[in-house]
Amino acid sequence: MTGKMRLLVVVTIVASLFLFVSFAGAVDKVLKVGVMGPFTGPSAKAGQEFKDSVKMALDKIDGRIGDYKIVPVWVDSQSDPAKATNAFAEAIERKGIVAGCINWHSSVAIACMDLAAQYKIPWLAGMGAAELVVKKWRSNPEKYSYWSCKFWPVPGKLEAGQSVAFMNWAIKKGIWKPKAKKAAIFGEDTDWGRNAGENLKKALKAGGWKIVFEDYFALTQTDFYPLLSKYKKAGVAFVGGTTTSAPSMTGLVKQYREVGVKALLFANGLSWVGNWYKMTGKASDGVIDVQAQFGSKAAKEFAKAKKARFGYAPSAPASGLSYDGFNFFVKVLKRTLEKYGKITSEDIHKVIVDEVNTGKLIFTDADGAILMKEYKYTAETVPDPVVDTEHYFFPVIQYENGKSSIIFPESMKEKAFTPPM
Repeated sequence: MTGKMRLLVVVTIVASLFLFVSFAGAVDKVLKVGVMGPFTGPSAKAGQEFKDSVKMALDKIDGRIGDYKIVPVWVDSQSDPAKATNAFAEAIERKGIVAGCINWHSSVAIACMDLAAQYKIPWLAGMGAAELVVKKWRSNPEKYSYWSCKFWPVPGKLEAGQSVAFMNWAIKKGIWKPKAKKAAIFGEDTDWGRNAGENLKKALKAGGWKIVFEDYFALTQTDFYPLLSKYKKAGVAFVGGTTTSAPSMTGLVKQYREVGVKALLFANGLSWVGNWYKMTGKASDGVIDVQAQFGSKAAKEFAKAKKARFGYAPSAPASGLSYDGFNFFVKVLKRTLEKYGKITSEDIHKVIVDEVNTGKLIFTDADGAILMKEYKYTAETVPDPVVDTEHYFFPVIQYENGKSSIIFPESMKEKAFTPPM
């Protein structure tokens, strides 16, 4: 081999090594982000929908933001605050997440807010909606700014307010004629369940209703025959409440029909998991709810694609909100990279505080949001989003043959309300 050829070989090898090292360096730039959900436990069906939606959102960006490869770290809350904080701490200390998004339970959110503040790990788009989350956040906005951008407003703004406004409207219009304004309230014995029940009670009393019963139960409860029998015996005209546990809610709905309660049933959260109708069958006909819907063209296409890929009919709240929440998170990460040239916990936090919480950075249907026209936060609403028909909003729906149709407000109505017989 001549000297020139040896030199050429050496140069080629060095160049190849340089390219290999450069490429390897680019691939190794990994960004670990947490995604919290009840992946096991009584609400595991919702957790699975979270996970599948996040996978779809990651596919949309090819799993990358700039030169960062996004690696999700699944933080299993197990529907338990203590277990959730342990999993959260492990994700930070051992697995190295720099930020995260989404969660399901209010009690879990309240427990994890302190950890997010302690470790300075930004977390957004959590669905823990209870008023206690807002009160804790506003008790020290600077400290709790790390747990920000709630993706579900307090129940008084939507579930309780909308359901009672609808009933008052239906009675005034003569569409529904209850014999007496007697109501029973039920709910899971958690921060979410009790806060939702308290808001519903307040709205009902303001509407002239008498609260005959108020009952709370464990997330694992599935036997409601004694509870429903006393409602029937008392002759209540309205029964309303919520639980995040699919076995609890679907069990209550089925037993409601078996017992023969004639009151209007407001089962808030019945369709939070996609296979709810398989669990209730015709027993869910006539039940009302206040719920997000796959209403837009983009939302319907998403639901169709998700069913084709994962084999189940997705629910709008569990699948749609987690999809929007992760995509909103991605927009914040992209803005962080654009503004600071890197993505760190500190820089993500700055973008949230300076741009998201002030209404400068919003997430709209033009960005790919499928459930709401616009997710927006202002200094007046944080940590909650702006709530109205042009921003974050749930209509009143009624279930029939496994489908839901909007019955209120009138401007959005898809079908007429069918009152209980």
